[in-house]
Amino acid sequence: MRDPREVLTRAAPPPRLTVAYGDLPDQVADVWLPDAPSLPDVPGVPAGKSGNRATGEGKSGKAVPLVVVVHGGFWRAEYDRRHARPQCAGLAAAGYAVAAIEYRRVGSGGGWPATFDDVAAALDTVPALVAAATAGGPVRVDLERVVHVGHSAGAHLAVWAASRHRLPPGAPWAGESSVGPRPAGVVALAGVLDLDAAAELDLDHGAVRALLGGGPAERPDRYAAVDPLRLVPAGVPVTLLHGADDRYVPPDFSRRYAAAAGAGTTLRELTSAGHFDLIDPESSAWPAVLDAVAEVLRRA
Repeated sequence: MRDPREVLTRAAPPPRLTVAYGDLPDQVADVWLPDAPSLPDVPGVPAGKSGNRATGEGKSGKAVPLVVVVHGGFWRAEYDRRHARPQCAGLAAAGYAVAAIEYRRVGSGGGWPATFDDVAAALDTVPALVAAATAGGPVRVDLERVVHVGHSAGAHLAVWAASRHRLPPGAPWAGESSVGPRPAGVVALAGVLDLDAAAELDLDHGAVRALLGGGPAERPDRYAAVDPLRLVPAGVPVTLLHGADDRYVPPDFSRRYAAAAGAGTTLRELTSAGHFDLIDPESSAWPAVLDAVAEVLRRA
């Protein structure tokens, strides 16, 4: 029987390039591009379209949507963006430009507030950096077609970033970004979307407490500022995918978020899918992930 964690170390095509959104080693994003000679038509991009509305019409190259991947790993330093390479390569093979952001994590200068500083900055600025880096090439990025895809703790971060407009004025990261493009939506895969419950269940041996410096009773202001369940609804449509057999993040987390967020949020539970199937292009769950990204773009 195949070990579902095998995807975390599986060999995959390396990124085409890396862009930096800050001066620190972890403030970077790896970029994959679809192969130009055989670019498939992707959702929301008419066949034969060229140019990019963000970088100029009429230039060579086909404009494609950008998927920004926020990797998981319970916010810990031992899990970096490299484990998302199969996922990113799979998305690029489906016709998308892909940027996998890195950010400071617990054990490497991350946690409160650095992890959130980095993710907010990355999601605000990386799309434009990728568009600039690929300008004039055979594949160009359409900044009006951006989707954020997060897995596990990365889903928490992606949904949180889309919910910053719910923060009170003056709070860290409050308000919507005036720097980067507004995403068409967020696809949250097996998301840690209830931080109070994650702390109570002691997921990954205290991962949430390590991230925020304590439990909800000790750090109530921090939980209030970064728990997506307290910041509903997000500012963009959110699609939740969760495997019914997830042993790492309870599917009830996504159910509770969907119930609280209401309209604009879609939940799909995948029978017989586990935690890592959602980032594995070789799994039976992978087509559902591609469908979710395509649906976000169709609705945009």
